[in-house]
Amino acid sequence: MKTRQDIAVFLLRITLATGFLSATASRLSLWGTQSSGWENFVHYTAEVNSFLPLSWASTIAVLSTVAECLIGTFLLIGYQVRKTALCASLLTFLFAIAMSISFGCKEPLDYSVFVFSAGAFLLSTFSEYPWSLEQFLHQQ
Repeated sequence: MKTRQDIAVFLLRITLATGFLSATASRLSLWGTQSSGWENFVHYTAEVNSFLPLSWASTIAVLSTVAECLIGTFLLIGYQVRKTALCASLLTFLFAIAMSISFGCKEPLDYSVFVFSAGAFLLSTFSEYPWSLEQFLHQQ
């Protein structure tokens, strides 16, 4: 049972990390022709945050990209997993709320944003993170 849980925690951590890193890679056009690109992301940020002034879109886009890149990197290497997972949960929950306000609840449900947030919250509840930098440093 413990081995299955270790594998599940590891897979949850890695899939959340790759979700964040893939999104930021797309904004920065690192996925080539499949990338969304920066301008499209800023436009989408303005749409998602339609209740805020349009002039805030670029700042929100930059801040969210930096946050997602850090969260993705920290989760991938397994650094400060509990705190990072809580940040991931909060960030994606705020994103889901903003999407719900601007587009209705269907869009965040279709894109599984609430599931992503709940998965990150679940990850934050474990006491150990196998195959992580944290585990490696504590074994030294």
